[in-house]
Amino acid sequence: MTELIKSEALGRVQPPATIAITVLGRELREQGRSIVSLGIGQPDFDTPPHIIEAANEAAHRGETRYPPIGGIPELRAAVIAKFKRENSLDVASDEVTISNGGKQILSNCFFATLNHGDEVILPAPYWLAYQQSIELCNATVVVVKTTAETALKLTPEALDAAITEKTKWLVLNNPGNPTGAVYNRAELKALADVLLRHPHVWVISDDMYEHLIYSDEDFCTMAQVEPALRDRILTVNGVSKAYAMTGWRIGYAAGPAELIRAMELVQSLWCAGTCSVSQWAAVAALNGPQDSVKSNLEIYRTRRELVVNALNAIDGLECVMPDGAFYAYPSCEALLGGVTPAGQKIESDVDFCMALLQEQGVATVHGKAFGTSPNFRISYASSNQEIEEAMRRVADFCASIKKD
Repeated sequence: MTELIKSEALGRVQPPATIAITVLGRELREQGRSIVSLGIGQPDFDTPPHIIEAANEAAHRGETRYPPIGGIPELRAAVIAKFKRENSLDVASDEVTISNGGKQILSNCFFATLNHGDEVILPAPYWLAYQQSIELCNATVVVVKTTAETALKLTPEALDAAITEKTKWLVLNNPGNPTGAVYNRAELKALADVLLRHPHVWVISDDMYEHLIYSDEDFCTMAQVEPALRDRILTVNGVSKAYAMTGWRIGYAAGPAELIRAMELVQSLWCAGTCSVSQWAAVAALNGPQDSVKSNLEIYRTRRELVVNALNAIDGLECVMPDGAFYAYPSCEALLGGVTPAGQKIESDVDFCMALLQEQGVATVHGKAFGTSPNFRISYASSNQEIEEAMRRVADFCASIKKD
């Protein structure tokens, strides 16, 4: 058999850690093991009935043909109305695009704008898909570490120090995955002031977890906080997290018309328009009742406290209470150097997560995948019963690690 020679581009990336953990967990489950999966960021709620009904109606009336590359007019209008209603942003139709999830929005943007030698600033911890998409484009990832002292958020001083003449983009995820960190208006304004001094730097504002904030402060997005930056901001969002629609694959974005046209050219080459029936479902999500968004937030709030309180009660783990999203990002530094009952030496967060899965059947994602160690990510988008069982197993695992 002739050996497949992979492209140089593909050689620059690795399979996402979240997928690798999910696959391993599935294999162990097929072997008869009891596995509790807290690795993937997927709401366990059902898509609201009125959204499903809208998709059903669309299919029955024949909305099943090739849709426009940039989205059906009805969904673009719903996105425009959403940005106006929730973010005080006035967006024109040619400044909006629809894609197969937020990940494709980002990929379209990077492929449309990045060249060899361009730099993209990623505050760490960061969502692992950013790094992979950037490196696939043969651009350079500039990682800026954050600390517990800054609540795992990028500071103006750190941003200013990271910018060079080669910087093309800053990627700002708010609320953040994997940390749940939330930037308030004042913090965004301070970052914006730095960006105003560097007019060659563009901003991706990834707001996918916008509706999952636990504080009393209102959510703000960068284009809302500093209108002077509007012509170089791509605001990214979607329906996956807020409306429990991960499988429907609808992401959307607003940005300068020239950028949107370039992104849609990329999309036209890859996959053309986004699933027509899913787009009609998204219209119903954005325009319809928002009750489920609010009720789900309260459930996540309860789960957040359940997870973080349980983690902080375990010797060897420390976890900051997240302000948004549905992730906890504890540190396991105090357990490094220990040995598990199966004889596994815990020298890194990767070792910790693999041993936790193999010995206790709890799937999490190691912090190395997010650019910061020694941590691991727990998704609490699972039932209380699963979370309680997982926390019991994590406690037993940590207690079983022996240190010299």
